Amino acid sequence: MVNNSEKKFSRRQVLATGTGLVVAAATQSVLGQSRRDGGNPTSPAPDGGELQNPFTQYPRPPFPAQSQPAPGLTSRMKPVPDHGETSYRGSGKLAGRKALITGGDSGIGRATAIAFAREGADVAFGYLEAEQTDADDTKKRIEAAGRKAVLLPGDVTDEGFCKKLVADAAKGLGGLDIVVNNAGYHRCRDVVTDILTEEFERTFRTNVFAPFWIVKAAVPLLPAGAAIINTSSSLAYTPAADQIDYSMTKACLISFTKGLAKQLLSRGIRVNAVAPGPFWTPFMVSGGRPDEYVVDLGKMNTAMGRPGQPVELAPVYVFLASAAASFVTGEVYAGAGGQMPY
Repeated sequence: MVNNSEKKFSRRQVLATGTGLVVAAATQSVLGQSRRDGGNPTSPAPDGGELQNPFTQYPRPPFPAQSQPAPGLTSRMKPVPDHGETSYRGSGKLAGRKALITGGDSGIGRATAIAFAREGADVAFGYLEAEQTDADDTKKRIEAAGRKAVLLPGDVTDEGFCKKLVADAAKGLGGLDIVVNNAGYHRCRDVVTDILTEEFERTFRTNVFAPFWIVKAAVPLLPAGAAIINTSSSLAYTPAADQIDYSMTKACLISFTKGLAKQLLSRGIRVNAVAPGPFWTPFMVSGGRPDEYVVDLGKMNTAMGRPGQPVELAPVYVFLASAAASFVTGEVYAGAGGQMPY
């Protein structure tokens, strides 16, 4: 769900976030042999554990030219993204946990919801009403894993809804101990004078205000051992010229994550962030990007030469939510495919 386009990290930035690359690599075996068809849920996946070449493992550009009105739907993408529908295998890392995910209908949010469920967690997730068909599919995947799914449609730009979202998630799940702030919004504008105040405000209300409101409502409900995970972006470090407001919000989330981690540690609550690069999600084709950018997504600005698939990032969220990350807080984990200069 996170967009990306610009320069590589400095050595200092790589040191700050590079552990995420190690975690992503170390947990890749969990996924098994993933599909090469871009997410066709009818294709069976063989048993996990086989070595895979990440350079050729998933679809590579060029992709068909495509765009959608925001917020975009998974079913209309070509190829369909891989959220781990047939490839992610859990092992009880989150047994009995209760998670709330915003933007859980598609993209990284859906992949995280599927992974959490297959690791043993019940999942509530928020989404826009226009994304109902994607939400229904996510619900089906959660329930197929034998876990409870709670669907909570609404707009996180509204503070009242954010409060209700948390309350309804806790009620529906019988508690709450994982919060993933993943919903995001962006529009591409070539020059700052083209950014409307209304757009600027919506970007901040979705990407910054909503996580603040959700965390504020959730903290009194979270027990010791709980985890909060924010979705930032590699653009927090290397802002895109045509997404300066979006890049600003993702930098805000990193500061929010690090400060909140210090504040909540005495309560036993860990707070971390994930900073993805280009990923093949509806977010990429519904934000005003030119066709040529989508066609070659990931080709020029990652060493992989391709965008990530949502399933490739899900294990990082699982790790950060699990007890295995008990000594990890205030960290930002990268997943940018070996980001290169754009």
